[in-house]
Amino acid sequence: MKTQHMYASIIRSVTILLLFSAMAFAQEEKKTVKDTLIYKQKYGLRLGADISKLARTFLDDDYSGFEIMGDYRLTKRLYIAGEIGNEERLLETDYLNNTTKGSYFKAGVDMNFYKNWLDMENMIYAGFRVGASSFSQTLNNYTIFDVYNQYWGEQFTVDEGTEYNGLSALWVELQVGLKAEVFNNFFAGVNVQLKVLLSEKEIDNYENLYVPGYNRTYDSSAFGGGFGFNLSYLVPIFKKDKIVIQEKEVEE
Repeated sequence: MKTQHMYASIIRSVTILLLFSAMAFAQEEKKTVKDTLIYKQKYGLRLGADISKLARTFLDDDYSGFEIMGDYRLTKRLYIAGEIGNEERLLETDYLNNTTKGSYFKAGVDMNFYKNWLDMENMIYAGFRVGASSFSQTLNNYTIFDVYNQYWGEQFTVDEGTEYNGLSALWVELQVGLKAEVFNNFFAGVNVQLKVLLSEKEIDNYENLYVPGYNRTYDSSAFGGGFGFNLSYLVPIFKKDKIVIQEKEVEE
């Protein structure tokens, strides 16, 4: 019996030893290697248009306008960007009817915070703009109310038709948005804008009701806002290598 127990103990020890040896051998059979992948990133000029302004032109009888946008890639994440456009807006309230028309220009930079994989060119970005507008507004007509007659209220309407030229405005703008490549070099994008008016030139006793590129200014808020939906096309000018290092385990 003692001999049998001794043989069984030896067999268990040998089995455990072989098991650990096999595990160690299996671990030695695998090693970590690094693969270096090189992709071409496109650098160039991307040009497009704000489709939302064109759609609004067809759908809203009181508005017409367009905007052309563009950006140029400087580094892996940094772009110079800008927009140029023209707008005409009819504003009608209970006491006046006013038409504003003019052009605007915005310039600044965008920073891409999206980490693209392989050769993708998508963007999730935040940008800064300085905007300037030159415009005119026409006071088409206005209504005078009789403050002494609480029953009749409205007294008469004056058809003024006076145009005020040489008006201008300057503002800064924060823009947040995304651009996704839907086809080769063809992008669809959307953005929202927060604006702060810095200065404006206006006539005495008649404030600017609307600034092209900025939006309306006659409410009590110190901030303006906007949004856009754009389609654009990237014109590649040159390409730079993008190096991607991958680690994986392989068996020898």
